Amino acid sequence: MKKHLLSIDDLSVDDVETLFATAAEMHDVQHRQVKKLPALRGRTIINLFFEDSTRTRSSFEIAGKWLSADTINIAAKGSSASKGESLRDTVLTIAAMGVDALVMRHPASGAALQVSQWVDAAVVNAGDGTHEHPSQALLDAYTLQRRIGPLEGRHVAIIGDLTHSRVFRSNVLLLTKLGARVTVVAPPTLMPSGIAAWAAEAGFATSYDVDAVLPDADAVMMLRVQRERMSGGYFPSAREYTVGYGLTRDRLGVLGPDVPICHPGPMNRGLEIAADAADAAQSAVLEQVSAGVAVRMAILYHLLAGEEAQP
Repeated sequence: MKKHLLSIDDLSVDDVETLFATAAEMHDVQHRQVKKLPALRGRTIINLFFEDSTRTRSSFEIAGKWLSADTINIAAKGSSASKGESLRDTVLTIAAMGVDALVMRHPASGAALQVSQWVDAAVVNAGDGTHEHPSQALLDAYTLQRRIGPLEGRHVAIIGDLTHSRVFRSNVLLLTKLGARVTVVAPPTLMPSGIAAWAAEAGFATSYDVDAVLPDADAVMMLRVQRERMSGGYFPSAREYTVGYGLTRDRLGVLGPDVPICHPGPMNRGLEIAADAADAAQSAVLEQVSAGVAVRMAILYHLLAGEEAQP
């Protein structure tokens, strides 16, 4: 791996396979009575979050602590950033304390890349604006691979608010890199501009018709409708969105019983996903959360312990 994890493009297929192999070993730690490995003892990791988060921040914190690193959480609302301090001054101040890694979420696309040019610490992009969220894509693919086996040739449908989703962008890059056949589905108002050119270049399909895509899907990933990022009317009403693009009880019946249902969370139950689908036996939502700790342990391990070390 490179020094930072800013984008899925930073990883080769071999890097991904190495991370997944390490994550499988790290996954076993969750079932131990004592959940500690000494791999990162003496290292300091800062989780610097300028946006709210439950799953990502908590799983990075747990991952660091289970690897014996000193892990500290800093939220923008409780930092000097709320007093007007610039991002540059904030990260340089933190870096001057001798930290080894910064796990950062920021509302501006490209913020993680910029920070990586200012500091010597390893930088992990935990979501930058509507750009990317590489660790989420890694845990999604890891979860799917554990459920349905190798992703080569498998058809994955990604459905929902594509315009505002950094998860969708990272997942498309990773799933196509691993040989999966990807179809993204959204209403025209939530289909990103210029996506046709990207789809032709990256090798994935686009559709406006959920019901035409679902019967052929080997896995389904529902995306949250990010109403907090919407300043206008992207769809007439919540009910019309659910009827047109939600994973309803009727659509759940179209899927085979072995087709995993993923959602990066948090879920808007009754909007993009029905409770029946979220709680179905084939739902992999909680598996994604569990996998998130293992995958993020693998990421921190390979960034900070060195490639020559053994997990």
